[in-house]
Amino acid sequence: MTVPELEGFIVTAKRQTYVGGGTPAPSSRTGSHDLGWQDGALRYLDSYFGGSDFVGQEVVWDGDEPVWAMNYYGYILNDGLIDAQRAGATIKAALSAMYAEGRFLGGWTYEGPHGLYEDVSEGDVTRFSGQESIRCAGEIAYRLDYHGGLIRA
Repeated sequence: MTVPELEGFIVTAKRQTYVGGGTPAPSSRTGSHDLGWQDGALRYLDSYFGGSDFVGQEVVWDGDEPVWAMNYYGYILNDGLIDAQRAGATIKAALSAMYAEGRFLGGWTYEGPHGLYEDVSEGDVTRFSGQESIRCAGEIAYRLDYHGGLIRA
């Protein structure tokens, strides 16, 4: 599998799961919320804990071999400006628009009804780190930090 093929699979999987309102998968760990998607030998799982403040991991397997992963931690900084429901709606709309471009890494802004979403990152699908945020009334009210890349044995 080439790096562009992997990136295309990741974008499609992300569109089919969280952003697309995909069907939840059985919990893989006590208390986790899981969303999965598969295309042939490639399998994707997004597994997270929490709600307004949350931590999670996305993994891609080729057969039984893990080949890529991303970890993330997101949280509300000012619940007087945004709550989990409005933050989630903003994130889903912003990511849906970014995924329509065939990518999932930063350099993206989106003005939504609940605030200004911004995603910045360094690197590419093979090794990256970044941050997404939502500004409300000029103040960062939500933030998520993420990092990940290829897995090698």
